[in-house]
Amino acid sequence: MATSETDAVENSQPATDNWWDAVLNRRTLICIFTGFASGMPLYVLFQMLPAYLRSEGVGLKEIGLFALVTFPYTWKFLWAPLMDRYVPPFLGRRRGWMLIMQIALLISIAMLGSFDPQMSIMTIAYMATAVALFSASQDIVLDAYRRELLPDRELGWGNSVHVQAYRISGLVPGALGLILADILPWSTVFVIVACFMLLGVLMTLFVKEPVSEPAAPKTLKEAIIEPFREFVGRLGWMGALQILCFMFLYKLGDNMATALSTPFYIDLGFTLTDIGVIAKASALWASIVGGVLGGLWMIKLGINRALWIFGVVQVVTILGFAILAQMGPDKLALAVVISFEYLGVGLGTAAFTAFIARTTSVAFAATQFALFTALAALPRTFVNAITGYIVDAVGWEHFFLLCAVLAIPGMLLLFKVAPWNAPEEASAK
Repeated sequence: MATSETDAVENSQPATDNWWDAVLNRRTLICIFTGFASGMPLYVLFQMLPAYLRSEGVGLKEIGLFALVTFPYTWKFLWAPLMDRYVPPFLGRRRGWMLIMQIALLISIAMLGSFDPQMSIMTIAYMATAVALFSASQDIVLDAYRRELLPDRELGWGNSVHVQAYRISGLVPGALGLILADILPWSTVFVIVACFMLLGVLMTLFVKEPVSEPAAPKTLKEAIIEPFREFVGRLGWMGALQILCFMFLYKLGDNMATALSTPFYIDLGFTLTDIGVIAKASALWASIVGGVLGGLWMIKLGINRALWIFGVVQVVTILGFAILAQMGPDKLALAVVISFEYLGVGLGTAAFTAFIARTTSVAFAATQFALFTALAALPRTFVNAITGYIVDAVGWEHFFLLCAVLAIPGMLLLFKVAPWNAPEEASAK
């Protein structure tokens, strides 16, 4: 590891004209670890836990209700001020909370497999809720740490690396965990998967607090009120409202278009094997490639222009679904449409995440980042719930055309929140 003097230079003035220096550095490596540590617990809840419950004879209705345990991810902004205000007595404000949550996750994930689902289903539900709570809390502090660590020029690249590592981490519970469950008891499998959290623990122990870290708020009231006052004071009420509307609308059409993707493929006549081999594989790798390319291009383009270009790609690729709805079960068309759609998803997500990070004040990173990401997730939570009714009313082709139209208001807001020719705004301090 570098000395503290080197870290000071690296974290406070790291931006250079050398493109490779912005891509291949210690901060990029840290973002890989933050993404892996952040994604692993979520995929335990979404992929591994349902497989465990079903294999132990739990009914589908009960398994479906387990989706409710993930509510902490949506409401994490409520306790984010606590993690801005209070500093653990070891390692510092960010690293201290990171270590606490990672150890809590290691223990709680390991314990998930130690109960009999037929006898202790509520105990497992409580443990799963604890995992979600610790995971959401870890996300709060990891987002804040990354915001303080990355210079403006690397916000796009660093956050893109984080997101792609987040997605790849799903291979541990979603692939390795299920393979091991065929040859080992579930209790052992959960312990093995939980041990992968040690990668996050090691990262926390070896990295340093960002040199630019501001002092913690002096009171809890200050930790709650000041993030909102700073945001509105910096942008004005109209500017703040425009930013919030943009965060809600930019990914709206994209999120709606993919909300019912699997039922759409089935309705077209594709087999489950077609969907698993072609659609899901194409979506995963296209979104990863799009995210990596988006992060790299943003170093040259800047966040504003990336939002414009990648936003146009998002709108255009949604139309591919409408074309597929006309063509029917054509496997080549499926692969092409999915690849381009999720390439657009990856590009748009990279730029959008970087924009959220740039909009966040370093002084109140935990609270503001948690609030903004929760707002951006609202379309997935509420608007997507009505997509089935829309499809029933207008059909698949017109539904996707509507999704493309709904992506336009977010693009129009770019004239106000990220003008093409405007210089890149310095991040808030």
